[in-house]
Amino acid sequence: MNPIVWILIVLTLIPALEVYGFVLVSNWVGGWNTFLLILLTSVIGAIVARYEAAQVWGEAQKQLQSRQVPGRAVIDGLCIMAGGIMLLTPGFFTDVLGFTLVFPLTRPLYRHYLLKWIEKKMKDGNFIYFRRF
Repeated sequence: MNPIVWILIVLTLIPALEVYGFVLVSNWVGGWNTFLLILLTSVIGAIVARYEAAQVWGEAQKQLQSRQVPGRAVIDGLCIMAGGIMLLTPGFFTDVLGFTLVFPLTRPLYRHYLLKWIEKKMKDGNFIYFRRF
């Protein structure tokens, strides 16, 4: 399927799912409590993402100092960055996905699939990278 079609589907489904989540949660706990809950998850998510990013950055520096390629640390950093963005985006479903990307216990699941995707792209010859001169 065309990538533009996928982008349009995602840009339509995610906001609709989040609005559904807002309505559902506000019916359970009330409008102001829903608003406070969204703020709370964003603040907690930002704190956790910042802490995890510092941990991964330290690990990458150690690997670079010992002349190793920080491959896993780079993938973890990408997961944490994506999770942090999702946690700062208002919504409950993106928060759940963001927390699973940021937490070190669930991050290996995403790392595995991301590495498989990169490996497949490299085998197919569809992986594009840029080299600085």
